[in-house]
Amino acid sequence: MRAPLTCLLAGLAVAALPAAAQEFTTLKGHGGPVMGLDVHEGTGRVATASFDNSVGLWEAGRPRWLEAHEAAVTTVRFLDADTAMSGGDDFAVVLWSLDTGLATRLEGHQGKVAQLAPSPDGQTIASASWDGSIGLWPRTGGTPVFLRGHAAGVSDLAYAADGGRLYSASADGTIRVWNPEQPDTGARVIVDQGFGVNRLILPRDETWLAYGAVDGVTRVVDPVTGETLRDFSLDRRPVLAMAHHEATGQLAVGDGDGYIMMIDTATWRITRDFRAMAQGPVWALDFSPDGAQIYAGGIEDVVYAWPVALLAAFEPAGGVTRSFLRNPEDMPNGERQFMRKCSICHALTPPPSRKAGPTLYGIFGRPSGAVPGYPYSDRLAKADIIWSDDTIDALFDFGPDHYIPGSKMPMQRITAAADRRDLVDFLRRATAPNKETEQ
Repeated sequence: MRAPLTCLLAGLAVAALPAAAQEFTTLKGHGGPVMGLDVHEGTGRVATASFDNSVGLWEAGRPRWLEAHEAAVTTVRFLDADTAMSGGDDFAVVLWSLDTGLATRLEGHQGKVAQLAPSPDGQTIASASWDGSIGLWPRTGGTPVFLRGHAAGVSDLAYAADGGRLYSASADGTIRVWNPEQPDTGARVIVDQGFGVNRLILPRDETWLAYGAVDGVTRVVDPVTGETLRDFSLDRRPVLAMAHHEATGQLAVGDGDGYIMMIDTATWRITRDFRAMAQGPVWALDFSPDGAQIYAGGIEDVVYAWPVALLAAFEPAGGVTRSFLRNPEDMPNGERQFMRKCSICHALTPPPSRKAGPTLYGIFGRPSGAVPGYPYSDRLAKADIIWSDDTIDALFDFGPDHYIPGSKMPMQRITAAADRRDLVDFLRRATAPNKETEQ
């Protein structure tokens, strides 16, 4: 992975970096794409949110799994050294005690929870949801308040340092500012840029506000007037992740093409523009406490961390061994159907599996809801189905939401009968007991 030292950018102060910061590192263990991550400023602990329905808490490169979500986890943030919060596709916010693993579910949204932001005093959790609302949840319990006004899903949030203002970004193309203490007063629109806004960054001194959007825009504006101060838009879209390190003045931007752009906020210049991922987007970013490393997650089940000063010395990460990133043209049709429809959620090998769904190993002749230890929905656990050629065919012919309404399986169909037959034939071979298969 590491390129020869002769490839390093001239003039980099390598000797000035701490030894640990000069290493490329990986955090491996998730069973699906990594959709969110956060690094605690004081302890350096890393928390990750994954499509495998889990939160990972990493220390010395080893994970501890926090399990309470019933669908993909999209975001995770530390509240303090002992507490974290996460949100997911199950419409829930989960508050975690990191010492005990105790989980408290906060429910009330009617759509996916996209992002979370703690108030500066740590007493309120703000949640951005695809239902178009912002939830304000008392940390100690009680009735939440929902802020409404966006015309589409809310994608990100940022509190002002004094807690008196809350900025929100939305798929409706606007950035709005709210008074959390007076929720009935509504919001003021400071940006209306037409395309959906995915990410927000507001520094503590509130001298600027940066945002990234669906159309590839990375723009810095005045947080009061919305006037454009800087524009770093490139021909790469969408912007999916942003991170800011206050002490070193670094702003990181991740996009759908797998690049990380680094901006120096003291000079407002692009200092590095790095192809981080060999395949797929950058969905999550954060800095190490000293700002010397940048962590990134994406379509792979691995978190990567690069030393910022040496980014030019590294080739793009991943994309070689992950089966669901293989070239579809290199696969028989049945395997191709599996990779497209099933592989991110399901393994083909014996349990246990860290993927979001139960392993398909030995599925033929198995009753639905029968893999030990997997948290099935009540509907699937009680379904009177034996998996066979006919029932698997029907599952993808009608779609899970019609064939097993109320299950956690995502809606997807394979409309061509020949494609369904090829998938069934592949699964018969690949899931047969005592056969070695790749996940």
